[in-house]
Amino acid sequence: MKIYTLMENTVKNENFCCEHGLSLYVETARHKLLFDTGGSAAFADNAAKLGVDLSQVDLCIISHGHNDHGGGLAKFLELNSTAPIYISRYGFERHFSGTEREISIPAALQDSGRFVLVDDYLKIDDELELCSCNDKKAQHFADSFGLNMLQGDEVVPDDFRHEQYLTIHENERKVLLSGCSHKGILNLMEWLKPDICIGGFHFMKLATCGADAKVLQEAAQALEALPAEYFTCHCTGAEQYAYLKERMTRLYYLAAGDVLEL
Repeated sequence: MKIYTLMENTVKNENFCCEHGLSLYVETARHKLLFDTGGSAAFADNAAKLGVDLSQVDLCIISHGHNDHGGGLAKFLELNSTAPIYISRYGFERHFSGTEREISIPAALQDSGRFVLVDDYLKIDDELELCSCNDKKAQHFADSFGLNMLQGDEVVPDDFRHEQYLTIHENERKVLLSGCSHKGILNLMEWLKPDICIGGFHFMKLATCGADAKVLQEAAQALEALPAEYFTCHCTGAEQYAYLKERMTRLYYLAAGDVLEL
């Protein structure tokens, strides 16, 4: 399996561009898949520099309904005319950062006819599974950090029912791809028990001192106690990653332009 980081908040080197967003291209034994599209069309520029032909992608997964993960969808639809796009049934609901700034994926994109609306669980084939974990009980608290959703006419804290996770089964390993882990990375590790976890941990709004540092410290200890490997990025935060890295032996960072071979 090869994983190309097409977009992320940081860059491997000056040949690539970055933005607040995430996009991964994954080649498995059976598939050429796109996991998220970043916040704009820029992920496609990085793909070209990495030699990734987006027209050959055979399926696309959108992890959740925020525009830093689905903002490049219009560009993907332009470049690829065949791949189905798997998104949560709730993925086109309206979402906000705070109460004023909308961060939704444009609902008009549904008119393309390319979207597969996913309920809580979908087995795509023997290699790929999607799961929202909406039916799972959280053992660890996960803060919404000011992210909200529209419920009726009221803006309320997001319950992240629109977030889904991709599990790839290959060579007797379970590889988990999570866009932001809004439901809590510790919860996801308990629920899905992957051998390898790739994605954002949503720690970027936590300080590395005071009470927040205790949260990071406890997360590092709990993750390190598991046998998994972790490749993180995006909403984990650079300062927070450095804090975790000092306390974890199997934690690595993916920046735009990085290619990971598993």
